[in-house]
Amino acid sequence: MFSLFIVFFFIVPNLSSAESDEDFLLEQGTPPPGANDSSCEPTADKPNPVILVPGTFERSAQNWLELSPALASKGYCVYALNYGLTHAGASTGPIEESAQELKSFVENVLQLTGADQVDIIGHSQGGMMPRYYLKFLGGDKYVDNLIAFVPSNHGTNGLFNFERLTTDLADLTSCIACQQQLTGSEFLENLNSGEETQGSVSYTVLTTETDQVVVPYTSAFLEGPKKQVSNITIQDYYPLNLIGHQGIVYDPFSFAFVFDALTYDGPADAERALMMH
Repeated sequence: MFSLFIVFFFIVPNLSSAESDEDFLLEQGTPPPGANDSSCEPTADKPNPVILVPGTFERSAQNWLELSPALASKGYCVYALNYGLTHAGASTGPIEESAQELKSFVENVLQLTGADQVDIIGHSQGGMMPRYYLKFLGGDKYVDNLIAFVPSNHGTNGLFNFERLTTDLADLTSCIACQQQLTGSEFLENLNSGEETQGSVSYTVLTTETDQVVVPYTSAFLEGPKKQVSNITIQDYYPLNLIGHQGIVYDPFSFAFVFDALTYDGPADAERALMMH
């Protein structure tokens, strides 16, 4: 009887811990297909969980509707974050605070999976905001790749470019993150001071000449050594592809560069990605 009691005593805390491990995923709300499966286990050939970070006014369920299941079908453990929720909408809060949310999410994913590092894929603000985590919050030790679709790395030239993301002018003018993503903002000046890359993180930037939100589109580019940074413009490889700021995250041609970056050491190699596509 005593031995049975001892077994029960040690089993109960483990069950409780397993439940609490999943709470941070439930807090994200409805995930995109293939994401936030707490039972997913990284494998030897795909050791890094992939974290998806949506853009301004976006939630992951919509933003990653196509890429998330594509990643999961290839065997990646995929986790989708929502952040920066204010009265102005999703992903609109101060970017410094959103980066803290990302930091906590990464820590929880690492604890859940037992992995040493993650790969981050972000869209627009979601491709730029993780750089604050990498630079100021110690995230460079825990991130292998940052793959960014049309990131606002150096801002955009006007607040009303964000009109294309929302129809509510009041939301636009009260969106703190929108103000911080304007070219020359104090936030971006701080973020881009000194080196634009951190540690051994590999950076892949995917942009399009038809971007009407991050303007000019070259604002997305990062400075850094080629072994660490790859700036890819879709039209350089698919001249007839006129995909825009929102559509690029649903574009299968763009996905080829994502999978290349995840598969090999370093950032995406565009020529290699085309050969494999």
